[in-house]
Amino acid sequence: MSIRGLLVDDQSRCEHWHLPLDVIALRFRCCDEYYACYSCHQQCTNHEVEKYSLENSQSSPLIMCGICKLQMSFEQYRQLECPRCHSPFNPGCKLHYHLYFDP
Repeated sequence: MSIRGLLVDDQSRCEHWHLPLDVIALRFRCCDEYYACYSCHQQCTNHEVEKYSLENSQSSPLIMCGICKLQMSFEQYRQLECPRCHSPFNPGCKLHYHLYFDP
C-alpha cells in the first residue's frame, strides 16, 4: 500500500508534520488508505473520517513505518520504534490518538 497525503519526502513526512521522527502513516477505516496525517486526509478526500476501534482492531495493521513500510498493529506502534528497522517514532503523536482511533 502506498502512503497518501501532501508528502514532502518518501518517508511519510508531510506539509503538516515533517520533523525527523515524523515517519509513520495511519490507516483510515473510511477509505482503507494510509495517510501521513489527519490533516492530509481532510485535504485530500471528500468524505468524513471513520476511525478504527482499538478494542476491535488489536491485531490489524493500522500504522505503517515510513522508513521500511512495515504495516503494524497499534500495540507494535506504541513501542515508539519500528519492530523491523528500529526507526524511532515521534512520542508526541500520542496527543493526537483521538483523531485516528476510538478507544
